[in-house]
Amino acid sequence: MPTSYNRIAGRSVERLAALSDGIFAVAMTLLVLDLRVPASEAIHSEHDLWRALVALGPRLIVYMMSFLTLGIFWVGQQTQLNHLEGSDRSLTWIHILFLFAVTLTPFSTMLLGEHLGYRIALLVYWANILLLGLALYFSWTCALGTGLVKGDLAPDVTTAIKRRIVIAQALYGFGALLCVVSTYWSIAFIVLVQLNYAIAPTWRRDLKR
Repeated sequence: MPTSYNRIAGRSVERLAALSDGIFAVAMTLLVLDLRVPASEAIHSEHDLWRALVALGPRLIVYMMSFLTLGIFWVGQQTQLNHLEGSDRSLTWIHILFLFAVTLTPFSTMLLGEHLGYRIALLVYWANILLLGLALYFSWTCALGTGLVKGDLAPDVTTAIKRRIVIAQALYGFGALLCVVSTYWSIAFIVLVQLNYAIAPTWRRDLKR
């Protein structure tokens, strides 16, 4: 009986992790391209340079926010991959969709940095985060449904991964809604959410010691 191609394609978790690492590295590097050095023609004194750097502040905040975003999602994806015994074609393509959302992040970051006061720019940025979260959630659901997770995986680990994605996306969604009041409120809230997910686990671990 001939072997179906779909049964043998995309089965290497290691290659998927390697591809992911490369794409994340490139996307995180591209983010900094939106931070442009002040033009020398406009700088004639220390005061001019200081004013130019201050004007660069909002773009720097958006850059840091997006760098945190990609860092958080990189950790989330690696956490899932570390709990897989293998992969299959469907799961691999879900992760490729996830990586597609990763490659969009420099664009949505530059759009928001260029148009901080516009709700559409903020909503495009949030839609990027939403796509990342949905792809990561469905990748885990797919892995569970097809039995690709490690056999010794504790049930609370499965629940913790799902809960983290759902709660984070709910918070990001609330942050996006704040653009009705002000896009700056949205950005501030999203940054706080990201700092929580980047730092809070360390705080909780320290408190348990």
